[in-house]
Amino acid sequence: MSKLKPSLNWLLVLVPVAIVLELIHGSEVAIFVVSALAILPLAGLIGHATEDLAIRSGPQVGGLLNATFGNVTEMIIAFFLILRGEIEVVKASITGSIIGNVLLVLGLAFLLGGWTRRQQSFSRHSAGLHSAHLVIAVVGLIMPALFALTPEANEFRDEAVSIGVAVVLLVTYLLGLLFSFKTHRSLFRSDTEHGDPKWSLKFAVGLLAGATVFVALMSEFLVGALEPTVEQFGVSKLFVGLIIVPIVGNAAEHSSAVLLAMKDKMDVSIEIAIGSSTQIALFIAPVLVFVSLALGNPMDLIFTGIEIAAVTFSSIILGFIALDGRSNWIEGAQLLAAYAIMAVSFFFL
Repeated sequence: MSKLKPSLNWLLVLVPVAIVLELIHGSEVAIFVVSALAILPLAGLIGHATEDLAIRSGPQVGGLLNATFGNVTEMIIAFFLILRGEIEVVKASITGSIIGNVLLVLGLAFLLGGWTRRQQSFSRHSAGLHSAHLVIAVVGLIMPALFALTPEANEFRDEAVSIGVAVVLLVTYLLGLLFSFKTHRSLFRSDTEHGDPKWSLKFAVGLLAGATVFVALMSEFLVGALEPTVEQFGVSKLFVGLIIVPIVGNAAEHSSAVLLAMKDKMDVSIEIAIGSSTQIALFIAPVLVFVSLALGNPMDLIFTGIEIAAVTFSSIILGFIALDGRSNWIEGAQLLAAYAIMAVSFFFL
């Protein structure tokens, strides 16, 4: 019985099912659902392979690997969305990933990790750095939106402002990596036990490459079936971008953060949950701006008011709850309540 651990790997059987449905031109809704479910275990395999390679590489290179591949699934989905011109869905998925990690993932981690404990503790340095990054990201969202409202705004200037902000956010992210992995590493490296690699180097690299290829394939199917699916279910593309895409892209990473919190390994849980938000805000979003330019479908950083408000409130709530370096289950419930309020509002947009 001890070997029967919960796993998403059984969902891998849906990969060939999705391929068959696509080849026979099956129901678009079925393709969307099956492809989304198939991405979940593939994203998990990418995470496991990356972690295995990170163990071999040491803390500095390993940290960079985790930072690079931590959100590769979302980047692939966003790539195909940009190809199809679904820019608003891409922008919504950026917002949804930030608030999802801060409110949903961290909320579940605090709730389930603290349910049987009076209190849990974690590094205030790490929480403080990520909170500051999120505040900078909020500034990066607000200023282009405010500029777009001025008389000087036009398509060229809006795009120029977005590119300038993207460069600043990307540089800030790289400096954050330098700070936490090099110059001030002792403040952020927890005493987690990584153990030995589970697989050979060739197998880990092959698994990472293979899972990434199949994620790309499933993402293409998913995006291709997006339009008829939202029409049939009567939900908006904005809701899909804000809620569905982030959950699909980050499910494996989300589960890891919660499971680690339940084992009282809060430093790693915090690093996954909040760190993923800063990756999205300061790294993925700017990269997608440049990718969209290369693909001929430029994406700006001018977000809607409700998206800006959601990210702003999330960063404020995180500051109130996480900066003392302690957590308990009621704080988790409060984070989940904030996420539920936002999700309900997004559903009716």
